[in-house]
Amino acid sequence: MTDYRALNRASWDDRAPAHAASAGYRVSSFAADPAHLSDVVRFDLPLLGDVNGLRGVHLQCHIGTDTVSLARLGATMTGVDFSPASLAEARRVSALAGNPVEFVESDVYDAADRLGRGGFDLVYTGIGALCWLPDIRRWARVVADLLRPGGRLFLREGHPVLWALADPLPEGGALTLEYPYFEQAEPLVWNEGGTYVETDAEFTHNTTHEWNHGLGEIVTALIDAGMTVTGLAEHDSVPWEALRGHMRRVGNDEWQLTDRPERLPHTYTLQAVRTAV
Repeated sequence: MTDYRALNRASWDDRAPAHAASAGYRVSSFAADPAHLSDVVRFDLPLLGDVNGLRGVHLQCHIGTDTVSLARLGATMTGVDFSPASLAEARRVSALAGNPVEFVESDVYDAADRLGRGGFDLVYTGIGALCWLPDIRRWARVVADLLRPGGRLFLREGHPVLWALADPLPEGGALTLEYPYFEQAEPLVWNEGGTYVETDAEFTHNTTHEWNHGLGEIVTALIDAGMTVTGLAEHDSVPWEALRGHMRRVGNDEWQLTDRPERLPHTYTLQAVRTAV
């Protein structure tokens, strides 16, 4: 079987500099404004609450804008990603912001082995992370291993219904379920030359392997790993134009289905606490 990690890492390495240079990530704002937070973390704040004084780890942190934002809120943050090019940009963002963050190169499944078990108050995972992982149960065990008893997972993700929709949508914009909702052994294989930010950059590594995971599969995996689910909220917006030509911007750099958005769960926020032992 083709090594999905090597393919996906090459794609992220290729795109990381373009993402950091794009207007969408607003990297320069971290240097210009000491109060600046990423739009993703700003959206999360009402449910995230106070993280001041917490020791946190951000899994699949990419170029670190959300990780640095959490550090600005007072958390002692470690960012983990398997892409060295992404981490080079993340360290630059941290330096520009003046908020120190430790960034560690590691596959997410190896994070507890690299960082140690039971040492974190918070595991944070952001948008567009879980779709790169073939086994959600293995991921849940890593989350539980990283957390101290009573430590918390905070996850906002693209909804599995959104990931299962035909993209692009059929003519007329009908919401059509085209791809698996439930986790499958075989990946969805994509070959796409672009990326999700506006850029003139051209990329050479365009093949990726991805997986969807049903909401019930994610919740059950966490419970089986020794976590107690404490919150699950579904949202009617997503922080990128997920269905191009069929969405409108609704503020805080969020996007929403233009036609009757109440039909579609766009994203969700899931919180869970590691059971005390």
